[in-house]
Amino acid sequence: MRHLITGGSGFVGDLVARRLRERGEQVRILDIWEDPSRPRDIEYVACSVTNRDGVAAAMHGVDVVHHHAALVAQTDAGRNYWDVNVEGSRIVAEEAAKAGVRAFIHTSTTAVFGIPPDGPITNATPTRPVEPYGRSKLAGEHAVEAVCAQHAIPLITIRPRATLGGGRLGIFQVLFEWIRENRNVYVIGSGNIRFQFIHALDLMDFYMLALDAGRSGTYNVGTDEFGTLRGELEALIRHDGSTSRVRSLPEGLAINALRLLYWMRVSPLVPWHYLTYHKACYFDVQPLLAMGWKPRYSNEAMLRESYDWFCANEEQARRLGSASPHRAPLRQGLLRLVKRMS
Repeated sequence: MRHLITGGSGFVGDLVARRLRERGEQVRILDIWEDPSRPRDIEYVACSVTNRDGVAAAMHGVDVVHHHAALVAQTDAGRNYWDVNVEGSRIVAEEAAKAGVRAFIHTSTTAVFGIPPDGPITNATPTRPVEPYGRSKLAGEHAVEAVCAQHAIPLITIRPRATLGGGRLGIFQVLFEWIRENRNVYVIGSGNIRFQFIHALDLMDFYMLALDAGRSGTYNVGTDEFGTLRGELEALIRHDGSTSRVRSLPEGLAINALRLLYWMRVSPLVPWHYLTYHKACYFDVQPLLAMGWKPRYSNEAMLRESYDWFCANEEQARRLGSASPHRAPLRQGLLRLVKRMS
């Protein structure tokens, strides 16, 4: 079969493209940035999802669409969130329907739930996003659902927890850099909250399982082995042998300070970060386990692996750069001053 992956140069989209290629599938990616390490037998189309004519041309001969293109939270994209995450998603779905594709897979985000509830997140948990990124991603889900329902296209929606693995930078780069340099790292509140991640390879395993099962639905994907945010950070510090310490910040003071720094445009932390990272956040993955999926990585193991990759590859990553926010080093702004003082 031929697969089209929008956002195929991004962290997750690239992994999907390579996994499909390993399975012997024909793969075409559509992105505004070309990954120089892309295997040459993966076709590349330079195009934005907001370009309807370009998207329509890329759909030629496609059987399955994998929609990953999005402006993510840390881009702080403002009004552009709606253009790409909603209207771009609608364009991709509409052109997929015109092309007669067999299935559509849409990758979304935990941010559609907003402030996490007490207890595990399930498909029955209300979606109440609290900031522009989450609102745009939820509206994008609805746009795709409407088109696929109208044209009877099987739709799989996948919402991953924060994804780790070799090559993941973005906001995690800040954490890794501070620990490597023996700086204190900070949590909002006590940090004694249950907090779940997902390893990219475990995400790919479930992704392919869902694709093969062909079972329409929405799937919330996270590891089944995790502890508290403070405990995971302290375990990573011990793994490195760092002298860093996990320090608590008062919730109200920290959130208001980060909000001010955000509006001053001197901090990389956007509302999705400072409004939610002091709240327990984890998916109930029992429905996924019942499908036969078993994640291989605990939170602790995936943090160790991601950190070790960062330490071994930081200079190369900085030198090459990337147009994918999750694969690129992050500009820390005023946080660099905080790091020097910590």
